[in-house]
Amino acid sequence: MTGSAEPDSANILIADDDPEILAILRRRLRDVGYHTIEAVDGEEALTLARAHSPDVVILDVMMPKKNGWEVARELRADPLLADVGILVLTAIGARVNEITSPLYDVDDYLDKPFEFETLDAKVANVLVTRRTRRR
Repeated sequence: MTGSAEPDSANILIADDDPEILAILRRRLRDVGYHTIEAVDGEEALTLARAHSPDVVILDVMMPKKNGWEVARELRADPLLADVGILVLTAIGARVNEITSPLYDVDDYLDKPFEFETLDAKVANVLVTRRTRRR
């Protein structure tokens, strides 16, 4: 395995309650070669993460049932999912994300609206971080 991300071998769980954002992320991630799984709320995200052991989870912060920060905390507390890559997707602002992301041990954050190039780079970086953490 190389140090770079390998899209065709990565499974990404996308959790967002906005169907439009979910569709945009699905389309982009599949276009670059990732496999995707989708959840519309925090509880479903946790259920699907436990069932599929994704490489990366992209979490919207503001979701029903459990928000993205709660899901991140539960993923890190689960011994089988503790090393999953976590990318938080939010419209709450970069400054809040800079402060909050380390508190929940997420790997990176992406502000809405986002550019595809930024999404691609951040997902690739989170995959590399996860693979490094697993070694």
